[in-house]
Amino acid sequence: MKGTTVAADGVLAVWKPAGWTSHDVVAKARRLLGVRRIGHTGTLDPAVTGVLPLCVGRATRFVEYLQEMPKTYEATLRFGIATDTEDLQGTVTEEADVSHLTEERMKEAVLSFLGEIEQIPPMVSAVKVNGKRLYELARQGIAVERKPRRATIHAIDILNVTAGISRPEIRFSVRCSKGTYIRTLCVDIGRRLGVPAVMASLVRTESAGLRREQCVTLEDIPELVREGTLRDRIVPADRLLTHLPRTSAPMPESLHAVQGKPIRASRLNPVPEGAGLWLVDRPGGGFLGIFELEEDSGWLRAVKVFPPAEHDQDGN
Repeated sequence: MKGTTVAADGVLAVWKPAGWTSHDVVAKARRLLGVRRIGHTGTLDPAVTGVLPLCVGRATRFVEYLQEMPKTYEATLRFGIATDTEDLQGTVTEEADVSHLTEERMKEAVLSFLGEIEQIPPMVSAVKVNGKRLYELARQGIAVERKPRRATIHAIDILNVTAGISRPEIRFSVRCSKGTYIRTLCVDIGRRLGVPAVMASLVRTESAGLRREQCVTLEDIPELVREGTLRDRIVPADRLLTHLPRTSAPMPESLHAVQGKPIRASRLNPVPEGAGLWLVDRPGGGFLGIFELEEDSGWLRAVKVFPPAEHDQDGN
């Protein structure tokens, strides 16, 4: 594999294995692909498996937009135990027999978190307080006060419930906004029922619009490169931004767009309406860039431009 370069820009969905950090996956992918310019769209804890989209080449310029998209997880919540890390990796801080919890009560508690919620970031998170990341302080045995943060739970599906035992469990799928702490959600569900609770397992099943069935494993990559089929698994980054509206720019606006010049909204098809970000294509296809509509002026101004002939130093 040494010296092999995959000349492609886009997003490759990798299934992150347990025990690897997200940084480990990026470093391995750089070696396997022979591409230096790779970034991921959202950290997963080492113990967590799941979808980890990797932005390759010029697609790294999309990371900030892909990170903002909702994510979906499958979590197993165990009642009757609490730890200092809010998962099973930490030290047990409380135990109780909660066999009295019924299936109905557990389901009701989980579903009650639909909508906008507030969470206190866990001490094992990467949030910075006074310039220090919380997990760094936690390693030193230091706990600090954290401000609550807002998150949105878009959907919850109950997948399985085990009741009538001292430590009952409930497994559920949750679609949520960026910055949602699933371990903290599990703890807060327990608090709502008045019992200790912990996140027993977590799998990310969707990120940046990519799902498990679209993923490759790190073991798959060398074979796909040898076969010359890896490019088929790389998705153009702009096609994942389905929450942003699209328009097309005729000439000469198309030329102005790739030069980073403002373009007049009235000349585009369809005519953009509503201030905010727009994806702009050239007629007949081909992505030009991300532009922002200034509704008062009627102009779209360049945010990120992608000239078709641009190549980076990795050959992408």
